[in-house]
Amino acid sequence: MRKIVLRLIGIILFLIVFFILSIPVYFIEWILSKYNIKARDNSSKIIVSAAFKICLFISGVKIQSKGVENIPVDKACLFVGNHNGFYDILVSYVTIPNNVGYVAKKEMLKVPFLNLWMKNISCLFLDRENIKEGLKTILKGVEQLKNGTSVFIFPEGTRSKNGEMLPFKEGSMKMAEKSKSPIIPVALTKTASIFENQFPRIRRGTVTIEFGKPII
Repeated sequence: MRKIVLRLIGIILFLIVFFILSIPVYFIEWILSKYNIKARDNSSKIIVSAAFKICLFISGVKIQSKGVENIPVDKACLFVGNHNGFYDILVSYVTIPNNVGYVAKKEMLKVPFLNLWMKNISCLFLDRENIKEGLKTILKGVEQLKNGTSVFIFPEGTRSKNGEMLPFKEGSMKMAEKSKSPIIPVALTKTASIFENQFPRIRRGTVTIEFGKPII
């Protein structure tokens, strides 16, 4: 029990240190984006992946990945996965070799520092209450895919609290349809057992992420 609590404290302390130290780094990334946006994207991928790997290490999480060879290396894809918990994002981001941004709820824009790095890795912020604004986000995702940056979407729209798949939100596949990008199905298992199932504690464990063959 003591180790479980210490993991949570370790994650909190690491995130505080990371966000403080990343302020000057973010400024450098901002300057870089003015001259070479692709270089900024690549460097942000390295920085965020490193931070996520440290979080996973502190949490005692091991990853079993399957089907990574199914991910095309020469084109952007729409990754479509089930959503069990917070660790879905960490596990998938460090496993996917491509630059990839996530479709997140617009409320994430209110989180200081985190919102800056989410923007840096090309995350999209969806207003689920405003159809017009939601359509703009989908169109922005289409352009992002066409420009070579993959998108990861959880089509259920929210986290499943019992592990059962929820109905897909209307329009979740429009990005792939309009951009003509391959769809990569993603199955994540046991991520909720790390954190959500015993909130606010963090329990070590092994999670599985499996990538299906591209749907074109």
